Amino acid sequence: MASGDFCSPGEGMEILQQVVCSKQLPPCNLSKEDLLQNPYFSKLLLSLSQHVDESGLSLTLAKEQAQAWKEVRLHKTTWLRSEILHRVIQELLVDYYVKMQGTNLTSEDKKFHETLEQRLLVTELTRLLGPSQEREIPSLLGLEKADLLELMPLSEDFVWMRARLQQEVEEQLKKKCFTLLCYYDPSSDADSETVKAAKVWKLAEVLVDQQQQCQDAKSQQKEQMVLLEKKNATYSQVLLRCLTLLQRLLQEHRLKTQSELDHINAQYLEVKCSAMILKLRMEELKILSDTYTGEKVEVHRLIRDRLEGAIHLQEQDMEKSRQVLNSYEVLGEEFDRLVKEYTVLKQAIENKRWALQEFNKAYR
Repeated sequence: MASGDFCSPGEGMEILQQVVCSKQLPPCNLSKEDLLQNPYFSKLLLSLSQHVDESGLSLTLAKEQAQAWKEVRLHKTTWLRSEILHRVIQELLVDYYVKMQGTNLTSEDKKFHETLEQRLLVTELTRLLGPSQEREIPSLLGLEKADLLELMPLSEDFVWMRARLQQEVEEQLKKKCFTLLCYYDPSSDADSETVKAAKVWKLAEVLVDQQQQCQDAKSQQKEQMVLLEKKNATYSQVLLRCLTLLQRLLQEHRLKTQSELDHINAQYLEVKCSAMILKLRMEELKILSDTYTGEKVEVHRLIRDRLEGAIHLQEQDMEKSRQVLNSYEVLGEEFDRLVKEYTVLKQAIENKRWALQEFNKAYR
């Protein structure tokens, strides 16, 4: 591939704005990083945008599709006109039968509706039979189209009925248009027929404009949904990266931070313990100051001095005894033997003294 075909990051951003941000291609879930990392794919998208429309069809197919939809709309319009006329005629006949039960109709009204019903019924039956040359199966009851045409009303009655039918249909359609106008704009119910007719004349354009606005709003909503999906994907990736960073921070800094925190807590507890000890000492001194007066404290001081003096004398005597024992310990095993003999002699003396006392008690 030639060096001139290489796409720099700056050109990639330009292609991003031309292809993704515009409506040259259908909505696609591409990020800036994807286009910058794949510059040749970006150029491919830009070249494709010259051969396809925003729906993804080629320009030729899009043109043929537009022409086909145009023909469909024309056929649909033609069918709707016929269908509307047919339904209006049926409503006229229904209204005629309703009026027959409640009011007295004129002979012209009866003649008009009967001629209309007869003509409509024969036409529908003729259409059901279809062309005779295309039928492979005999028709029901062996009827032919000529048999039905014999039931047609007289030509004079048909011409008179058709002239009046135009007026009746126009009147019925006018009522329907006014009803639609009042449904769309209830404030028009109080207007005159001339004003209503003017509003009905513009109602179609208004409805078309509103339909176009709805279609534009749907297109914008679709684009916004695509952008929302892209943002949701981006937010999910960002959240995952944040969670990874938090996990790494916890793993790397948790032990260090925990040791520092433990040290601070130990210092705090130590200070708190010292404060509690000082507080207890203060309470103790307060109790002592409230319990003992100055005279009691002086007497206690004298007693303590005497006790301390006695303790000092005892300690001196203990020291002298310890020195004597130390001097005896110098003699070694000979001293131990003398101590044992002295103990035996002393015990013998005690025994003989006790026996002498018991002997004296016996002679008394």
